[in-house]
Amino acid sequence: MANANEDHDRESRKGDIPPALQSVLDALGRLKFGAIQLTVHEGKLVQVDVTERQRFSN
Repeated sequence: MANANEDHDRESRKGDIPPALQSVLDALGRLKFGAIQLTVHEGKLVQVDVTERQRFSN
């Protein structure tokens, strides 16, 4: 479990990360099973698609 200082440090670093990259990191952080597809046009990230899989055991 992170303490308050670690949470604050993490939040302050988010401002240094471009929004497109932050979107990818956020998707990675919440995805358990699935895929993240990045679409790039002329060398720039323009779209992030997240496909989440739900798995059920018998």
